[in-house]
Amino acid sequence: MLKAEQEIKKLHEQVRQQIIKQNSRYKTNRDKNRRQQIFKIGDLVWIHLRKERFPKKPNAKLSRRADGPIKIVQKINDNAYKVELPGTYGVSITFNVSDLSPYLDEEPDINSRASFVRPGEDDTEQDITME
Repeated sequence: MLKAEQEIKKLHEQVRQQIIKQNSRYKTNRDKNRRQQIFKIGDLVWIHLRKERFPKKPNAKLSRRADGPIKIVQKINDNAYKVELPGTYGVSITFNVSDLSPYLDEEPDINSRASFVRPGEDDTEQDITME
């Protein structure tokens, strides 16, 4: 009987070690795509509005999906913040960091690849020949 007990305890320890090893692998793989985002009190952010969080309204598909700039008023932890949300939303002011993104008060880059007009270029001057 003593030998059976020892074998069972050994088996339990092996299973426990395997579970710890797998959890470590899962965490490593999950953290590869996770972005660490830390905000300070007073920072301006965009909030992303998920449909699940807000009451169903007519034409919900047409409602806005983001709002901002909104001010951070309290840090609960690295993963949750309280924001200064207008009263029109009627939801909790606590948001997960995945629903927040920094508000950048910068002018858009006019020389981006998506720009249709580039300085010094004019479409009317190009010679297009058809063969």
